[in-house]
Order: sequence, then C-alpha cells, then structure tokens
Amino acid sequence: MKSASDLKEKLVAQALAEGFVSARICRPWDVPEVPERLEAFVAAGYHGQMGWMEERTHWRGNPAALWPEARSVIMLAESYTPQEDPMAVVGMADRGAVSVYARNKDYHDLVKKRLKRLARWLIAEAGDETQVKVFVDTAPVPEKALGQAAGLGWQGKHSNLVSRDWGNWAFLGSVFTTLDLPADAAEPDRCGSCRACLDSCPTDAFPAPYQVDARRCISYLTIEHKGPVAEDLRGKLGNRIYGCDDCLAACPWNKFAVAASDMRYAAREELKAPKLAELAGLDDAAFRAMFSGSPIKRIGRDRFVRNVLYAIGNSDDASLLPRAQMLLGDPDPAVTDAAAWAAARLG
Repeated sequence: MKSASDLKEKLVAQALAEGFVSARICRPWDVPEVPERLEAFVAAGYHGQMGWMEERTHWRGNPAALWPEARSVIMLAESYTPQEDPMAVVGMADRGAVSVYARNKDYHDLVKKRLKRLARWLIAEAGDETQVKVFVDTAPVPEKALGQAAGLGWQGKHSNLVSRDWGNWAFLGSVFTTLDLPADAAEPDRCGSCRACLDSCPTDAFPAPYQVDARRCISYLTIEHKGPVAEDLRGKLGNRIYGCDDCLAACPWNKFAVAASDMRYAAREELKAPKLAELAGLDDAAFRAMFSGSPIKRIGRDRFVRNVLYAIGNSDDASLLPRAQMLLGDPDPAVTDAAAWAAARLG
C-alpha cells in the first residue's frame, strides 16, 4: 500500500498532467480567520445584493462544516492568462470590454470536468472506500482562503489569489476528500508596499487593502447587481460591459504568469472588442445564441443590454445615439432607464 506522501506526490503530478498549473493541500479547518472576516464583510453591507453570502455564512465561514468527514482539501489553480493585453479594449469608444475569463467557454464547466477526472483518478489509486467532493465557485467554499492556507498563493490587496509562480490569472477549484494527506505550508503575503491593484480601480471599490466593497466593484455591478446602477457610478464603468480586469491586470506578479493550457480559454474573436451598436440590438434569442456556453449567458439579455447602454452613454460617440433611442421603450425598466441616461449623455 502506498504511503500518504507517495500518494500525494503522484496526485500532484496527475493534477499537473490534467492541466492545472498548481496543486497544494490543506485541512478544512486551516482557515480560522474566515468567519470573522466574512462577518465583518456582511455587517458592513459590502456584499450588496448577494444575499446568498449572508444566508450561507455558516458553511462559507467554516469549510469543515460543509462536509465534516473530509480530512484534506486539495486546492488547484488553473491558468487562464490572456494572450493579448486585457486592457487594450478599455477606452475604445464604440467597443465593449468583456472580462478576460468570459471571452470564451464557461470556466465552471471546464474546471469541474478536470476536477472530476482527478477525483476519479484518486479513487482508483487510493481505493474505492475513498470519498471525494469537487467544488468550483458554485458552493459556499472560501476558495481563496483555502488556496492561501494550502500554499497556492496569497490573497493580494485586491482580495484575489496571487502566486509567485503564475501571477493572478487563475481559476480555483477544490477536491475535498476523506483521505488524510500531508498538508503544505501556507503562503505568506508578498504584496509589500505595492498599491498597483488598489490604485487601478476606476470606482474606488477598495475601502482599505484586502477589503472590497462589492457595491462599488464593476464586476459586481455588471454581473450580480439587479436593476439600475447608481448614477454616480455609471460614468465610471467606462465601456466595461461584463466584469472588470483592472486590478488583476495591474498586479506586478503577472510577469510570472503562465500560459493557459486549455485553448478554450482563448478569446473568441467576436468578444475581443465587440461593437456596442451590434450588442445593443440583441433580443433574447440572439443573446442566447451568441453566448451559448458562455458565463455571460447567466446574467440574461436585459442586464447585459443595460450594461451596453451604460457603455454607449460613456462613449461620447453621437453615432450611437440612435441605438440608445431605439431602446427607450424596452419592456425591461432597467434597460429603459439606461437607454434614457445614455441618450441624455449623447444628446
């Protein structure tokens, strides 16, 4: 029978062979700081409309409670480093900026399939009595805190995980298991005095280093926030129509970024710099067809077109005025409101 250390060594090698850029191990109970941080985040109202964060604090704050039988958490990082400058499209008046991670296939599907293959390999290697559960950003699991505890990297001042080996362009996934595997050492914070990510934020969404007020974060506003966006923030969205990469792109540790191993993360040509005029004309059927298999699909046509209209309003391009006027009678109140705002800005 293989020793736990031998099994771990083979597991890490298998994870890398599957396409993950890094694999480390911690215990479910290795993040005692999470409950207090989560409680403070919710108490300050920083979660905005994300009520599920408040409802699942017991599990999100205590991974050991999610599955009490688990003895180890295998934390994995999968690179999605962009092939082109992620900020090149920002500021192009007639184009929309889509976050790097959403320019092709939905990472939830790709990472989860890889996690399941690794989990099946682990069961075959360790024995049928081995139990596993896989998670990728869809369950109340504090992936970033567990990633730091496992030594994948550290939570930077922008709150995302940063690594000396692969920068901060990576998706995180986890495999919880009943196996008792040797744990890795946690990664210390290496941000130092750097403020690049904090200073890059267009909406000042960081009340302090390591803290994010989601209510001001462009990723939250364009993806999670329902209804009209506050007028004092609309102008700061620029042409960002789905997500935001500013703080990630600013991180100096990206000089060590590793190329994505899966070409399905490479940007679709039509999403590198999509034309706002064309996006504004999408009805529900056209929206679903264009974004089939994309994470963008989950926010729906109405919220997406609302974002497009904010970008049109920020474009200073009078040729886009008819597109805004065309949507003044849209059935969705947030779209109508955004159209009126855009038309007023351009008119």
